[in-house]
Amino acid sequence: MFTSDKLLKRHLLYNLTGAAFLAVFGAVYEAFSHGVYSYYMIYAFAFPLLLGALPYAILLLKDKNPGWVFLNLWNAAIAAFSAGSVFSGVLEIYGTTNSLVTVYPIVGCALALISPLALVKPILSAKE
Repeated sequence: MFTSDKLLKRHLLYNLTGAAFLAVFGAVYEAFSHGVYSYYMIYAFAFPLLLGALPYAILLLKDKNPGWVFLNLWNAAIAAFSAGSVFSGVLEIYGTTNSLVTVYPIVGCALALISPLALVKPILSAKE
């Protein structure tokens, strides 16, 4: 059983790890892309860092507990934005386009807009 501090620390650690992984992945991918680069790939690490680690660190400092439903929805939004950025970067480096690139920001925004509803419904964000 996790307390709220342990839960937030775990999500903070996951987002920092995800940001580090995406930074290394982007650097390695572009090292083998024969001089072609994509800003989507370069800055894919920014989503888990700015949308994940920063808010979770602020929540830890303010001693707030948003609940597990909010955290899961918010992390899903971060994952959608990050995956969309990597996918767009891969396609841009390859030199092609795909209409599925537009789905990722739409899903990410929808999840980010739905996640505050978990803060309003206290039954969904019960402490565990």
